[in-house]
Amino acid sequence: MAKYGKKYLEAKKLVDRHQLYEPAEALELAKKTSTTKFDATVELAVNLGVDPKHADQQVRGAVVLPAGIGKEVTVAVFAKGEKAKEAEEAGADFVGAEDLVAKVQEGWFGFDVAVATPDMMGTVGRLGRLLGPRGLMPNPKTGTVTMDIARAVKEIKAGKVEYRVDKNGIIHVPIGKVSFELEQLLQNFYAVIDTLIKAKPAAAKGQYLRAITVASTMGPGIRVSPQKAALLGKER
Repeated sequence: MAKYGKKYLEAKKLVDRHQLYEPAEALELAKKTSTTKFDATVELAVNLGVDPKHADQQVRGAVVLPAGIGKEVTVAVFAKGEKAKEAEEAGADFVGAEDLVAKVQEGWFGFDVAVATPDMMGTVGRLGRLLGPRGLMPNPKTGTVTMDIARAVKEIKAGKVEYRVDKNGIIHVPIGKVSFELEQLLQNFYAVIDTLIKAKPAAAKGQYLRAITVASTMGPGIRVSPQKAALLGKER
């Protein structure tokens, strides 16, 4: 049985586990129930009414958080010539072609997101076994394989996050920091919810947004009403 610290148990008392909160109330509670000394991340978990075993019910993509993610993101770009120059001018931290591939093959992973031009994917493909398990492999579905390198780099730097449904049908996305203003967290929360609603697979049947939970790092989970999240999101 898991043992919880005194701070966590005190924070948990502030949350009614039987209640479905409105998004603003839930996020306010997530800020209030943070138990860490550092600026904790606020996480959003959404249980979708999909069966990830079926290819036509996969939910995967990316969304730019309006208020940012609250941390510096290191971007590596695999590109040549003009596109490499474009990446550097857009603010990429590392830019290269075969030389950058070789560096990763040697065991270097000093970046948070990798972007590549389509013509580089034949070479970058060699890194599949290294980057895949770490969630770093460039993918056209998340906009990280593109000819529009400048836009991709700028969006990532501005707070673009990827999402992908796991085997249990749940999406996990960071939506900011505890230090964020409530309105900033709400902007990011609704950006994700709106994106997920638009990404609903045609094959998904029944209730799509089944359960929504927000929590700070190492803080208690707070349940959000899926109906109110969808309804209030439309009104914003």
